[in-house]
Amino acid sequence: MEDKSLNMAKLAIEALEDKKAEDIRVLDISEVSVIADLFIIAGGSNKNQVQALCDNVTEKLGRAGFPENHIEGYETANWILLDFGDIIVHIFDKENRTLYDLERIWRDGKTVELNELK
Repeated sequence: MEDKSLNMAKLAIEALEDKKAEDIRVLDISEVSVIADLFIIAGGSNKNQVQALCDNVTEKLGRAGFPENHIEGYETANWILLDFGDIIVHIFDKENRTLYDLERIWRDGKTVELNELK
């Protein structure tokens, strides 16, 4: 995995923590998929928080020179996908996080402990 991916992940996690994201998880999918190196999965308690988490991640990474390639789901804010190329950030409300269960679907990826990225 590239240093760029790790730096982007650190910034994204800081941005999520700043806005009190719930249950942040990081999956290294670099060996099982070509779509990205890392998935970052986090939760918010309501639509406003999910959107605030998204806004903070895009702002922090954008300021560091990593603009997003694509954002999906911002208006409904039940699952926002932020594509930064090397990393993809998924921000869910509680109901949809349980429903889609990305950790199970991508279980072939390696779980990365947050303290390894700090």
